[in-house]
This record gives sequence, structure tokens and C-alpha cells, in this order.
Amino acid sequence: METENRPSFSYMGRNFSDLSINEDSSAFSECNSDRSGEFPSTSSQSRQLAMACASENSDELIQQLVSDLQSCSIEEQKQAAMEIRLIAKNKPENRVKIAKAGAVKPLISLISSADPQLQEYGVTAILNLSLCDENKEIIAFSGAIKPLVRALRLGTPTAKENSACALLRLSQVDENKSAIGRSGAIPLLVNLLESGGFRAKKDASTALYSLCSVKENKIRAVHAGIMKPLVELMADFGSNMVDKSAYVLSLLVSVTDARTALVEEGGIPVLVEIVEVGSQRQKEIAVAILLQVCEDSVVYRTMVAREGAIPPLVALSQSGTNRAKQKAETLIELLRQPRSGNVAATTKTSAVSV
Repeated sequence: METENRPSFSYMGRNFSDLSINEDSSAFSECNSDRSGEFPSTSSQSRQLAMACASENSDELIQQLVSDLQSCSIEEQKQAAMEIRLIAKNKPENRVKIAKAGAVKPLISLISSADPQLQEYGVTAILNLSLCDENKEIIAFSGAIKPLVRALRLGTPTAKENSACALLRLSQVDENKSAIGRSGAIPLLVNLLESGGFRAKKDASTALYSLCSVKENKIRAVHAGIMKPLVELMADFGSNMVDKSAYVLSLLVSVTDARTALVEEGGIPVLVEIVEVGSQRQKEIAVAILLQVCEDSVVYRTMVAREGAIPPLVALSQSGTNRAKQKAETLIELLRQPRSGNVAATTKTSAVSV
């Protein structure tokens, strides 16, 4: 598995490795727990649940719920999965207890259920268990990735969103990134990014950002057609997805096919517009992307210059943050080079860590 460092640049003897994009987590979905609302509950176990959430010791109830997950009754399975989900959500210390009690494999079995509601409950419970770092390895090792991908393909809207969040959490273990990519998750996340609601788009972009730190997943994302929704979302300032889409794009453009797709989808005018009218953070991300696009291509530099990039770059070099100023100055120098094709004078990409 090849995990890449964040982009860095050197130009005319100046090292810009310290100009990495500010990875402000507020740009992304927190996925701290499911946000699907409280499931309806009519059984007497609801009272037990309330007592367990307030109690110091919920071990006995957890053991009973794990047993109920394996019941022959779908209704009992639903009730048990729902209550496990709530206990894991409302009392984080129970997440390890639930996993150690043997809940993970039965919950994964529920994710493969033909009953859409049972599948949704299983996905949501696994999501809440995956919020604990200690549980991520056992969830992946127990075979959760493929069922989560299946739910991402065929589940209810809530199951799809929570599957994306669960896959995000599992992808925070580097060894899982390639496995998730190979499982077919990336085209489904791209589809969610393109056609889902706002929360689905936010969750999909966050998962893709995590997964695309691996080169093979960048290629999968580009081949899945990610560039079209990314460019469309960056162009829509009312979508509240400009930052999120640009962060994902900033990872992808280290791949040649991604730069080609970006240009083909009309991304250069969109990036230039962001430099002109975006927020300070958006401007800095857009300039960093344009630097990567232009560093080895006279053709792309010409396109960027013809889109009128130099005036807003000059303005940014005078009024942006220190990092934004440096990036803008570097890009201006590139754009002002003779366009006859003196490749020897172009920027060289820094070595990628493996």
C-alpha cells in the first residue's frame, strides 16, 4: 500500500513543503455518531435501556442484547440492534464492552440482511462501535468491509450515509484503506457525492478524503468519475461543499489522470473563480491545486493565465495569509515564464514517501 504525504513544492531553490494545505477538520463531516434519530421502541427493554445508560454497570444487559442479536425472531434482532446502537451512542465507554461481549460478528450478519430496517440498524450499531479506536481492528478483521459496501450500494438512505461514516472510521487504520478501495466502495462513494443529500455528500467527501491518501484509491476515484461532481460542487458557492470538494481534489491532482480529468471537466475556470471570490481558506486551497496542475505543464499554465488568474493572484499575494501569499507568488512566477516550453525551468515534484 502506498500512502502519500500531502503535496509539497520546490521552485527556483525555494522549498514549499511547509505550505501544506491547512487540514481544518471543520471542513468535513465529524461522523462522531449516527444522526438518524431515535428509533421507535415499544418493548419493556426500553426501560432497561434507560436504566443501563444511567447505571455504572450495564454488562448484564449487554450480554442479553448480544444473545438477542442471534435470535430467530427478526423483531428481537431489530430491538437488540437498536438498543446496542443507543447504548454505544449515549455511553461511549460501553463501546469496548459491547465489542468484547461478542456483538461485532452478529451485527455484521445483520448488515447482510434482506430486511432493510434490520440492515440499517446493524450498520448504525457498527458505526457507533467503530467510533472507538480499539474496536476498528476487530470490526475490519471480522469481515465488516464488504457488508458495509453492500449497504452503501443497496441500503436505505440512512444506511448508506452511516455505511459511509463507518467506512471512514475504518479507513483511519492505514491497513484498511486498500481493502476498502478493493471492495468497490469508491465508485459508490462517488455516486453518493454526486446524488446524495447534503449530509450524504459531506460524509462521502470525508470518506473519500481519507481513502485517497492511498495512490491506488486516487486512481480508482478518478476512473469512477469523481472529477465531475467535485468541479460542480466547487462551482456552487451555495452548496456549502466548496471547501470539502477542494480538499479532496487537492489529494487527487498528484495523479496525472486527475489533472487531465480536471481540465476536461472545466475545473480551471472554477478554480480561478475561487481564487478571485472565495474565502481566504478556499483561495489558498485553489492556489495549491493550481500549483500542482501547472508545475509541469506549459499547456495548463497557458490555460490558467488565459482565464485571468494573474490579477486575483496578485491581489492574494498582497492581502492573503503568509502561506497564501507565498503560494500565490510562486504560481505567478510560473505563469509569467515564457510559454515556449522550457521544461527544464518548470517546477519539479517533490519525492513521494512510501
